[in-house]
Amino acid sequence: MIKLSKKILLLIVEDEIILADTLEEKLKSEGFEVIKAYNGEEGLNIALTKHPNLILLDLLLPKIDGMTVFKKIRNDIWGKAVPVIILTNLSDAEVERNGNITNLQPSYYFIKANINLEEIVEKIKKRLDITN
Repeated sequence: MIKLSKKILLLIVEDEIILADTLEEKLKSEGFEVIKAYNGEEGLNIALTKHPNLILLDLLLPKIDGMTVFKKIRNDIWGKAVPVIILTNLSDAEVERNGNITNLQPSYYFIKANINLEEIVEKIKKRLDITN
């Protein structure tokens, strides 16, 4: 495990348990602290109380959908600047139909079918300005 020079907390909001667990395992092996939420309501509550350094957010979630979670995070003073990486099975057109994600300024956007753990780690490190 690589030791990061400071504590970096990541929040994974993902209802696919296998994917959430896989992401958690990979990110912990990279030295990050990780919290998981399996629905939008839980994810929003954790985000607004724990203030993670970065959020990995699915859009199709039970209880509260990811787009609503994203908007509520962006409406919070802390949440205006927190990096958010979107993970979804929706196509670009479907995402745009569900709400204008561009205005919410996600850091990166990944289609889950094309997910590459190394690329996600690279994007997290890039967005948080972490160098090896």
